Amino acid sequence: MNPRLASLQPYPFQKLAELTRDVPAVPGKSCIRLSVGEPRHPAPQLVLDAVRAELQGLSSYPTTRGTVALREAIASWARRRFKLAALDPERQVLPACGTREALYSIAQAVVDPVRETAPVVIMPNPFYQIYEGAALLGGAQPYFLNTTRETGYKMDFSLVPADIWARTQLVYICTPGNPTGAVTDPQELARLIELAERHDFVIASDECYSEIYFDEASPPPGLLQVAHELGIEDYRRCLVFHSLSKRSNLPGLRSGFIAGDAEILADYLQFRTYEGCTMSSIAQSASIEAWNDETHVRDNRNYYREKFDTALQILDTVLPVSKPDAGFYLWPRTPIDDERFARELLARENVLVLPGRYLSRQAHGGNPGHNHVRMALVASVEECKEAALRIRRFVESI
Repeated sequence: MNPRLASLQPYPFQKLAELTRDVPAVPGKSCIRLSVGEPRHPAPQLVLDAVRAELQGLSSYPTTRGTVALREAIASWARRRFKLAALDPERQVLPACGTREALYSIAQAVVDPVRETAPVVIMPNPFYQIYEGAALLGGAQPYFLNTTRETGYKMDFSLVPADIWARTQLVYICTPGNPTGAVTDPQELARLIELAERHDFVIASDECYSEIYFDEASPPPGLLQVAHELGIEDYRRCLVFHSLSKRSNLPGLRSGFIAGDAEILADYLQFRTYEGCTMSSIAQSASIEAWNDETHVRDNRNYYREKFDTALQILDTVLPVSKPDAGFYLWPRTPIDDERFARELLARENVLVLPGRYLSRQAHGGNPGHNHVRMALVASVEECKEAALRIRRFVESI
């Protein structure tokens, strides 16, 4: 076996299952799961119709690059959404089977593990665990930047030592962030682009939560948008990763894309032809419909606004929690240890949340996930209200 596999930690939900496996069910209370960021709003009807219409597509192999129509739909959406002057669907866009596989595989393609100095991949802490696994299996050392209340839950790049920058080959950012919901502002994205130029590394911007925000007049900025504003029309060293899972309530479709630096994507396409991760023609046709429609996305945001307003009104006086910049997570500090909080909440109220420590690592003298839990407001408005009432009752009892 690849010895690097031994460096991987169990996935957060494996840890949660082990923590709660002997917790008995609560009589008379259905389980409300706020632990997994899996949207549970209905899939758009136009996408379901496209799936049914394309069933004959199962009889032929799809191509790694996807159809021209899909790449054009993606490029058109990105140009509209991020006010880009240009994004070439032939050279600057690749479909992906969701952002998870792309975020993992990009590290395998861009990290050079045999340089004289051991390579480094920088990532936020807490983080989406794929970043860490991708770095380790790519032969790199993860370097964690703690995102805490003191940093505004954002990555503070001024804290990275010069010797780390000298070894850095890839930087993962997540904006809006998982689990904090913090949005990286354009000035900080511009600073990161300048650092990439200076130190010659690639930026992988995970933007899969970018379409869940609260002010219709102020959508979160994206990395390519800032590069364009800086006059970097080839998006050199910049890659963005987007998905239909959260935007369109389609986690089972496994559809997303990577866009940006054409030279990197040309080599990455070669890698992907060997990896064999191609999107079915059914998923491609359905994705075209989703990227071309904004009505269901606006409706989706309205659902989340209602859930946040309802939950926060109930929790406001019992937990230190506030509405995030964007995304669908709450990231409250807990009055007791986060593992104990999650376990006892399930035992008493049958509400499942994720301990914050499972999403982070010990770094720079602390674990920024300790005494936090992640709550995903992905269930219905009624279930989120009921969950908030149960959480309130639990907190008031401890």
